[in-house]
Amino acid sequence: MAVPNRYLPGILAVVLAMLAEGLLLAQPVPSQFARLSTESLLLDGDLVDESIIAVGERGHILLSEDRGESWVQAPSPVNVLLTAIHRHDSMLGFVTGHDGVILRTQDGGQSWELVHYQPENEAPLLDIWFKNALEGFAVGAYGFFLHTQNGGQTWEAKSLDDQDLHLNSIVALGTDQILIGGESGMAYRSDDGGSNWSAVSTGYSGSWFGALAQPPDTLYLSGLQGSMSRSFDSGANWERLDTQTTSILASMAITANSNIIAASRDGLLLISRDRGDTFQRHQLPDRSDITSIIPMPNGEILLMGESGIRWLSDFDWNERP
Repeated sequence: MAVPNRYLPGILAVVLAMLAEGLLLAQPVPSQFARLSTESLLLDGDLVDESIIAVGERGHILLSEDRGESWVQAPSPVNVLLTAIHRHDSMLGFVTGHDGVILRTQDGGQSWELVHYQPENEAPLLDIWFKNALEGFAVGAYGFFLHTQNGGQTWEAKSLDDQDLHLNSIVALGTDQILIGGESGMAYRSDDGGSNWSAVSTGYSGSWFGALAQPPDTLYLSGLQGSMSRSFDSGANWERLDTQTTSILASMAITANSNIIAASRDGLLLISRDRGDTFQRHQLPDRSDITSIIPMPNGEILLMGESGIRWLSDFDWNERP
């Protein structure tokens, strides 16, 4: 039945008001449970005490309470690609993803709430870090930079500069010295907990994907063409390291015995036992993409990537059967 003409102005006014409020934008769709979620693409994971939370494709959130021996899939309010996780403690944690998604858990990963969603921005958030339970930062593509001071309840958009370069990773030494790695060799540094930021020259023009902090004052950046740089003064000055590879180094981690491990997009693992002066190589036979490294206290290494979850030994590089 046709709508009488006398109602059209009112209907149009309601539609325009809803558009102004964002109510007609695409709404998030919850993730579906997947039987083989531990074998699907996982982009990041975080270990706190005995608990590991991993995130990845189609909104998957996996939870282990026994250091990765068994996993369950937690309900997720979105089905977009989830890119990074930061856990402030055993209960409070945050996840970033595509469509400007930020999820928050306050019960150790059992349940998640959507606290930021901005699909109209058409830019993913790629990493997140909190200095305390209330204040945190999220970074992403095209200069996407968000700040919260109320535990993620609301987020304010910020700008580091006018270049709109991709901001790929964020790490910190303590709570005051923070580093953001980005596109075109750019890095941004704060010495006051994120109140002020300055651009840092790293002597490299490619993209930085991985960032790693080794207290009290050492920082690492890794990226395209096997590039890796190190700073011994909290990010003020940088030196290039010789990794002897041209593979994309997307992630890094520090083992329980203070070794540095870097992983590439084609299954190459590099380990340094001298803070980056030299590296040993190990090539995974299937050359699968590794996106996250979680060293365990017992010396094993949990890897995440396009093949899901797999294990290695830090001592002999053998995989679990």
